[in-house]
Amino acid sequence: MAKIVALAAYFYQAAVAFGLLIAVAHLLTPADYAAYSLFITISQFAAIFCFEWIRHACSRFYPGSEPGSEAPERKALMVEFAACAVICLVAASASIFFSVPAETAMLGGVVAVLQGGSDLHLTMLRFRQEFRAFSRLQGSRATILAVGTLAGAIAAPNFTSTIVGLLAGYLAYGLWAAFLTRDSLREAARLESPLIRKHFVYGSVAASASVLGLLAPLGLKSILTAALGAGGAAGALLALDLLQRPFVLIVSALQAIQYPDVVASHDREGVTPAFSKLLGDYYSLLTGLTLMTAAGIFALLQPIAQLAISAGLRDGFLASAPFIIGLSVCRALTLNMLPTPAHLQRRLLAIFLLALIDCVLLNAGTLLGGYFGSFDDGALMCGGMIGALVTLVIGVRILALLPFNFNWRPVIFSAIGLAVPVLATIGFTYSLWISVAIGVGGGALFCLLGLHCYFVTMFRPQART
Repeated sequence: MAKIVALAAYFYQAAVAFGLLIAVAHLLTPADYAAYSLFITISQFAAIFCFEWIRHACSRFYPGSEPGSEAPERKALMVEFAACAVICLVAASASIFFSVPAETAMLGGVVAVLQGGSDLHLTMLRFRQEFRAFSRLQGSRATILAVGTLAGAIAAPNFTSTIVGLLAGYLAYGLWAAFLTRDSLREAARLESPLIRKHFVYGSVAASASVLGLLAPLGLKSILTAALGAGGAAGALLALDLLQRPFVLIVSALQAIQYPDVVASHDREGVTPAFSKLLGDYYSLLTGLTLMTAAGIFALLQPIAQLAISAGLRDGFLASAPFIIGLSVCRALTLNMLPTPAHLQRRLLAIFLLALIDCVLLNAGTLLGGYFGSFDDGALMCGGMIGALVTLVIGVRILALLPFNFNWRPVIFSAIGLAVPVLATIGFTYSLWISVAIGVGGGALFCLLGLHCYFVTMFRPQART
């Protein structure tokens, strides 16, 4: 039951993030929103570049496989984080010498540190199986950051005020998290340098893949901005921000509740029939819920665009959104499901190469889409989607590294649930609301059938334990 609550916390965070982006896009001018979007992407990139290797090491090695290993592991993680926080702030200060405004550089550095620290703290709670505290803090972080960001945007609808509000939200959340977990994570231990080496070897490669995973959309945003201008690219940038985020958060939620069991089964029992079933169920859950997410977004795309997207951004948003949905499905599976055998077997080269191929083909496809089509929102994002699809096909080979029993039935229902709103949109272009009704009704029916299959085979046994 605790895992289901944790999953609900991720869905809540996704909903809050979705609403926040719409609200900020309404409050800011297109140029300020484009600056805000790029700032968020760059700060996320900095957080991943500096701290993601620590979080990956935490996910793989914390709290440890033996009694008494948790405290030394935690000590090593804390020392690693403190050292990287200093490096992050120094790098942010140095960027001033490369024509980055001092205010933007320092805000970006502090936001990156706070984001990296909060992510690591939540990861430690999750892998200690403290799902109650994790769920409360996950939901609290989403709410507090949204309130802070909106307060800054309302106080003065410009880029700087919005970012100051975000920073205030992070500080308020940090105080709340420290209070809520004041009795946890306190056992002292001596620093063991071999643990830092172990963390760095695995974590640095896994984090490099994450850096490339974020560098890909950063390059995509740069291409859009260069080709269309800051104002002209704002609609496509908003679509990227809105439509990719639910996939990232939902896949992260599934990994949070299922991946620790997969790692534990592989490390403790090896490749057994039970492990193959567990791995196949994990793949099925990732694939099915990714397709369900795409179905829900596609079914509601037109109403959301008409009701929630400002007129100045609507055309670019609608032109690029269908391709961004397809791109997001491919990348969610490529970056999260396909490298699982390589992570379990610590095949570091395969992890890195898959992320590199994704980054190269996504941006190359975007440029080719503009070159062979026309340099507009739709053509550019269509090329990017094709590049992501080619990467997905290439990466499927990695799944063969470990045997698994895939649960096909809910995935088939999910695929049909996605096909219905897509076909309804194509077939009923003369009537928006007929298309929406068929897409929502048909998609929901088949997605609910898929969810029922998952509940019967996976979630019901967990709820009883």
